[in-house]
Formats: sequence, C-alpha cells, structure tokens
Amino acid sequence: MSIRYALIGCGRIAPNHLPSALGCGMEVVALCDINPQAIDVLLEGLNLSELHVKQYSDYQRMLDCETLDMVAIATDSGSHAGIVKECLSRGIAVLVEKPMALSLADADEMLALSEKHNVLFGVCQQNRFNDASLLVKKALDCGGFGKLSHVSVQVRWWRDADYYAQDSWRGTWEKDGGALMNQCIHGLDLMRWFGGSEITSVSATLANRYHPYLEVEDVGIGFVQFSHGAIGSFEGTTNLYKKNLEERITVIGENGTAVLGGECAQQIEVWEFSDPAIEAMRDEVGISIQSSVYGTSHGRVYADFKHALQRGSQPTVDGRCGRDALELVLAAYKSHVQKMPVSLPLHDFGTSSMQL
Repeated sequence: MSIRYALIGCGRIAPNHLPSALGCGMEVVALCDINPQAIDVLLEGLNLSELHVKQYSDYQRMLDCETLDMVAIATDSGSHAGIVKECLSRGIAVLVEKPMALSLADADEMLALSEKHNVLFGVCQQNRFNDASLLVKKALDCGGFGKLSHVSVQVRWWRDADYYAQDSWRGTWEKDGGALMNQCIHGLDLMRWFGGSEITSVSATLANRYHPYLEVEDVGIGFVQFSHGAIGSFEGTTNLYKKNLEERITVIGENGTAVLGGECAQQIEVWEFSDPAIEAMRDEVGISIQSSVYGTSHGRVYADFKHALQRGSQPTVDGRCGRDALELVLAAYKSHVQKMPVSLPLHDFGTSSMQL
C-alpha cells in the first residue's frame, strides 16, 4: 500500500519528520510552508535537494490540488487546530505535533471529526516510543513496581531571547504557551501514562522569572492526584543557565524504583527491583545516544502510523492520548489562574484564558 504523504510546516522540527516518512517508505508528494525558503533550507539540510516534490505556501491550495492519504502538521501550535480540522473533514489521516491544540474545545472537535469521518488521527508524542520509556511501561504492566507511591517529572532546560526571536508566535498565549505547554508536555504525557489511572485533581503555580519579553511562564511547578492514590509531581522550566540540564522521570513503587535521565529522559539511570526477572530487564536497553532534545523516536511514530493506516485502526498514540496530555497542561494553567486545585475531567479551558 503506497501512502501519499505531505508535510505542512518545514521549520525547526521538520528534519525529524521528513526522513521518518521517507524511511518507512511513504511517497512524499508535497511540502508546505508559509515561507517558501524554509522548504529549501529543509531539503538542503537533509541533502535532499534532488527530491522531486511539489512545494506550496498555502496548505488549503495543496489540499485542493493533491490526492493525499496522510498529512503531518509541524506548524506553530496555535495553527494546529484549524489545519487538523480541515484535513480530517476532507478524509485525510493526520499526524500532528504536540500540543494537538491550545484549547480543549478544539481538541474535542478534532476528535469528533476523526470519529465522524472515520479518519486516523495521531499526535506526535514520540517519547512514548523511546526504549527507556517502553521498558518502564513494561515493568509497570507486569506489576514489577507493586503499589505506586509517586511519579515525578523534571524538565530543566534553557531557552534564551534568541530562541524566542526565531518566530513571532513563540512565547505567546495565542499561539504557543509556556514551559509546561511547549517543553514539558512530553514529560507530563509520560507521567500520566506511567501513572496508569485517571487523574482526579491538579494544582500548580507558574511564574515568569527571566523572560520579561514573553507573556507566558518560564517555570511551572505542580502536583497531581491519581485515582488509585499515587501522587505525581512536575517541574518544567526554561531558566537553566546557558544550556539544558535534564529531563528526569522517576517512578517509585513498593517493589522497585526507576529513574530516566539525560537531556530528554532516554537514559536509564536507576533500575532497582525486588524481582530478579524485572531487574534483569534492564539489559534489554542499551546506552542511548541523544542527538537532540527531540529524541530519536520520530521514526517509530511514523512506522506505527503507517501500520495503523494499513490495518485501518487508530495509531498507538492517538488523538485521545494527545488530549490527555493537553488536559493536564491546561489544568495546571487553570489552577494557577484560580489559585486552587482543579478537578478532572476538564472541559472548558484554553490558553486564551491565561494570564500570569
């Protein structure tokens, strides 16, 4: 089955998408960016200048002119919802970068369109496919941790004025969000996935300490309560001095402890269990070499999406997984605004309601 593919958005994250599509045998039909030069830069940077592909600056024109099976969306976060809805309404499968949207109303409309038109809809939360993440989930699923005490996430990175100056949408409530939405959402997704049950409440405090030219938070700290009694804690910041420090995820249970570390939680730093069989699972994962904070699992996301298209079912990380991660970030935002814990499920919030 040939999969006719197009990429909308050819900026910072695009070099992870295009090779992944080519690597799993998709037919790259078109590339689209509002800045045509971005397409040239992308192709030149990947040594793909000879790739024969249509180029567009208007995604709607591209959708009108091309016959597509799948579109990947890697534009600014604030434009995700509109493009996703347009593609789903046309019956085109969609893989969208995180966050899937900036409001739960948009997220729910996207899910409804996917169901209405029976179209695949996935969200690129690629850290679920990291070897280290999969090993922790395997140990959780087979009971290796026993009763969970808590799960904690720390994303301690650095972003300076030059980073935010790359694009006018960065660091705005309308089109982006802050450290929790942009940098920490992958870690929050893993915390919820590892927690293994519904979250009943979220409380958080945000601040902007070092980036006065931004509307959004550069540090957010909070807690979640899982329905089975375990606690989650999270810290996301872009305030580190000069360089990224770590993304660390700790899972503590009565029968075991695991800590994922490194710049993007791809390395197993602690793996200690009472069950020798679980302890021995550590040898299933080698030392991970990190090329960037985006990790190395976009290719696995694409392979999974291709398999889903071929079998006619939703991908592993589908739109509902994307909504779960978005809901957690927005609950933290709402908690800060209201100065009180927020109960889940949450239905009525978006970044347009935010202020620090």
